[in-house]
Amino acid sequence: MVILVILGGVLLLALIFGPQLWIRHVLSRAQADRPDLPGTGADLARHLLDEAGLRAVRVEETPDGDHYDPDARIVRLTPPHYAGRSIAAVAVATHEVAHAVQHDRGEPGFRRRQALVQVVAPVFRIAQIVMATIPLLVLVVHSPAFIALQIAAIVALLSLRVAIHAVTLPVELDASFGKALPVLEQGGYLPAEDMPEARRVLRAAAFTYVAAALVTLLDVLRWFRR
Repeated sequence: MVILVILGGVLLLALIFGPQLWIRHVLSRAQADRPDLPGTGADLARHLLDEAGLRAVRVEETPDGDHYDPDARIVRLTPPHYAGRSIAAVAVATHEVAHAVQHDRGEPGFRRRQALVQVVAPVFRIAQIVMATIPLLVLVVHSPAFIALQIAAIVALLSLRVAIHAVTLPVELDASFGKALPVLEQGGYLPAEDMPEARRVLRAAAFTYVAAALVTLLDVLRWFRR
């Protein structure tokens, strides 16, 4: 029984950490400086946006993760992908521009994802609030069953966040392989020998949100260490 519990714990940690570690590994491999590339990730994003007729969409640097902000209409890139000249910078910039294209075209999948994202934010805030109240309730309510119910509610709320990102994964895959990959292949932005690496980065970019959502489940485990 103990062995099964340990094995289950190892599998759970692999499920939570595995995707995130894989994404970091793929990106780190593809972030080697490439002086032979004609521009940075920001330069390419600006060029592709202009080519798509999206001159009103801005490109900015951010420390908070690569993403496209549909409300502000901004493609935001982390420093290595904004100012870097690498396969990762090229692929990630093209992926985020693809989301701007999805938004501009009003694609149904992108609209559905945005509607669901509006649900995710308050759900995550509720989970954080519920988690923050646990220490107080432990002092006030001496009921293990009640505390267990509260923890179950937190796990359910955080799992909903994972589920929403998993359901909208086709939007990410379309951005990577339906739009970004053809642009890179047809535009000649990378040498042919770099395309396998670019495909790996595009795959990692598509799974970024799911991987990040899985890691939030560890917030529950962190509470137990207090």
